[in-house]
Amino acid sequence: MKKKDPKVGTGKKPKGSDRRLYTDENPKDTVRIKFATPTDARKTVSKVKKVKKPFARKIQILTVGEQRAKVMGKTQVANIFKKGKDSIRKKNSVQKKTNRKNKA
Repeated sequence: MKKKDPKVGTGKKPKGSDRRLYTDENPKDTVRIKFATPTDARKTVSKVKKVKKPFARKIQILTVGEQRAKVMGKTQVANIFKKGKDSIRKKNSVQKKTNRKNKA
């Protein structure tokens, strides 16, 4: 017997996929971002740094904030997100180096 589509959510369901487009299927997993002011951006960056997500996900979240801020013409906010990404990358590369040294 075939399962029915979930009633919750909007958007199309691609053929051969169980996932819907444009729908947040797991809202508990969502990291909310604010970029209205530089203060909001700093708070968002610090929240993303603390959240327990993979490296790529953190970069993705901050990239979304940076791109949205750029489109809105908020270069100062975009720069805050960019610096946040750089610090996460730097921290990740240091962790990789220490892991390599420990294995060798």
